[in-house]
Amino acid sequence: MFKVLWTRLQQKRRTVSFPKGKVSLPERFRGLPHIDTARCPDHCQECAKACPLDAVRVDGKKFQWDLGKCLFCADCMEACPAHAISYSRDYRLAVRKKENLILDGPTLELAQSLGKEMKRLFKRSLRLRQVSAGGCNACEADVNVLTTVVFDLARFGIDFVASPRHADGLLITGPVTDNMKLALEKTYQAVPHPKLVIAVGACAISGGPYRDHAETHNGADSVVPVDLYIPGCPPHPLTTLDGLLRLLGRL
Repeated sequence: MFKVLWTRLQQKRRTVSFPKGKVSLPERFRGLPHIDTARCPDHCQECAKACPLDAVRVDGKKFQWDLGKCLFCADCMEACPAHAISYSRDYRLAVRKKENLILDGPTLELAQSLGKEMKRLFKRSLRLRQVSAGGCNACEADVNVLTTVVFDLARFGIDFVASPRHADGLLITGPVTDNMKLALEKTYQAVPHPKLVIAVGACAISGGPYRDHAETHNGADSVVPVDLYIPGCPPHPLTTLDGLLRLLGRL
């Protein structure tokens, strides 16, 4: 027993200091994209052509970047002949409305907190039922990481529960396959009112690479109302945590 305690003391603090401390992310992390339009050649469409999901649109030197579709694959960055595209290390990407995921400037309109009554109910205690609606397990894995000692989601009063009847809302991943549509509907109905729905990842927001496939429903909001969109493929755990805390008015 003493050996275990001594080993734990030697390990020191493992939990990240977010949100009060400085966030350190690796150089290869791809956060909010940035386009230097001054460097873009006239009538160049190379970045838009390279995007596998039509997330990037160019009209002259006007850009629209749909982060709800974006896989952050960097194909557009590699295709740009002027090297005008880069990815920042800004992990803050969550929004309340789907249209706010359309990036046409340097910043996003980040998620606003819930209304006064909903915030009163959930600010200090939020229980979520996670639903994998046909996901590849990448988003599911990075959501699961939030419960580890590094991120320690429970210190904010947020946790995952086994039954939707014990939940305050749903956290949905995956494009909502045809086989999961009814299951998602029933799970949503089982959550008592008032309730929240959070869509995590490109698949849950827009269908991702499976968009318009005959067996998918192009994301969660085609089946249930969504209160928070967290883009990425998969979103970094800090992106998800940041979105949850913004929703609850904790940031």
